[in-house]
Amino acid sequence: MKPIAPIRQPISAALLLAIPTSDPAKLVRQLARTPPLQRRKPTYQVLDAVYHDTPEQRLHQQHITWRTQRVDGDEPVQWRQFLHVEKRENATLRRYEEWTSPIRSSTPEMGVLQSSTGSRIDPDGTAFRTLAPCFSTRTERTSWSIHQRDGSLIDVVLNVGHLSAGGQTVPVFELELVLLAGHPAALFEVAQKISRTLAVLPTPTSSAERGLALARGTLDAPLKALPVALKKDVSLAFAAGCMLNEMLGQFIANLYALCTSEDPEVVHQARVGWRRFKSAVRLFRPALLVESLPSWEPLEPLLGFLGTLRDLDVALTETLPRLNEAYTAGDIGREETWAAMTQAMQQAAHLQRKSVRYALQAPEVGTVLLETLRWIEGLLVTTEAEEPLGKKLVALRPWARHRVGRLHKQLTAAAKDIGDLESQHRIRILAKRMRYSTESLQTFLPKMRAERWHQQAACLQATLGFTRDTIRASALAAEVGTDPRLVEFLRGAAAGQQTRDATQKNGKI
Repeated sequence: MKPIAPIRQPISAALLLAIPTSDPAKLVRQLARTPPLQRRKPTYQVLDAVYHDTPEQRLHQQHITWRTQRVDGDEPVQWRQFLHVEKRENATLRRYEEWTSPIRSSTPEMGVLQSSTGSRIDPDGTAFRTLAPCFSTRTERTSWSIHQRDGSLIDVVLNVGHLSAGGQTVPVFELELVLLAGHPAALFEVAQKISRTLAVLPTPTSSAERGLALARGTLDAPLKALPVALKKDVSLAFAAGCMLNEMLGQFIANLYALCTSEDPEVVHQARVGWRRFKSAVRLFRPALLVESLPSWEPLEPLLGFLGTLRDLDVALTETLPRLNEAYTAGDIGREETWAAMTQAMQQAAHLQRKSVRYALQAPEVGTVLLETLRWIEGLLVTTEAEEPLGKKLVALRPWARHRVGRLHKQLTAAAKDIGDLESQHRIRILAKRMRYSTESLQTFLPKMRAERWHQQAACLQATLGFTRDTIRASALAAEVGTDPRLVEFLRGAAAGQQTRDATQKNGKI
């Protein structure tokens, strides 16, 4: 029997939304009551899927997903395979092509794909011969189709279930908006309407990527800054959009990991992502049209909780361990006092982490993040050789040298007066901005100069950071009811460190 030719789906754009919840029972009802989906009849399926890759994850490295899938309850059992090829580019939306064909079992079949894209991704068949199951999913899928007046057609797909790999199982709560016809702006419009009543987070990570991370043992690991590949002749607006998209993605990915992770580094990287993003907005602001940039005021409660949680984590894992022996000195009474303080601060950190997770349940958080992502999309839709309307074309390399050089001069001048806390705080902020700027624009800066400036800023930030952290630790110790004598010791340690900073660093950078 001749194999049935695979069906090629046209290139689609999709917007992925993670749902920060631990209660799946209400999700379908909550989503059905959102304005875009009211009075629309959904379809339901229960899907079993197996995702395949080579031991070296060659498909994943090429941004390819190969899954086999069946609909639970179908008689006879009907398996299909899906070859999903993502077009990796600097964009806020995911764009991909997909081929699908019926198969006999859950094992992939190369023959039916050979005439389409199979020969292109695996010309000699070596990858196919080593394919093996990596992870599996079982999800309840609820889908709605939205036909809008402007002619756009969007599928809203809710997947609720679990991922399984290596004997581990984790829940899946994922909402995907797929554009079948129309302009990508329609995806943001529908997503923002949903987000006003249901807490969601735009996420750069798909279920397939989460499954591979689970198989590798890296699920919910802290996401650090990633390099952004740019041509050297791109426009300033396009470069800004690419960098801001990566930075916001770092912030959001770590926020979502915080829903389940207890790792202090996840908190740290979430705050790093947000600081990098705000620093880059400030860096690029003079050259961009920012009138449409949304207000971030709804994020302030979440950011405040994150800041306090990070302060507690730093105190417990970095600052206080350095000072433990200096205070206790083998005295049993002091050791008991120190242990009581540590226990009280651990409890405070536990409660603060709960506050962060509660803040993520606020719908306005997802709404603001979607609005910000849509603003970034506006920067990216400019071609690589043009700027937004009303802005002159700016050469990126000289612009980067000028902007970062100006920032270095500001930091050098500020470092000449390091004596008081206010000056130290300003210098730390400038040092962070200097670090983030040299990291993001290093491709466009003289290599030796960028490395020197980055090292100087990092050293200055670290030196002043310990003083600030000790002051903050003493304040937190007082807040949790620590013995006043121990609080005074911490304050004295901070004062001594501040004096050393002023003596050693004045005028040096």
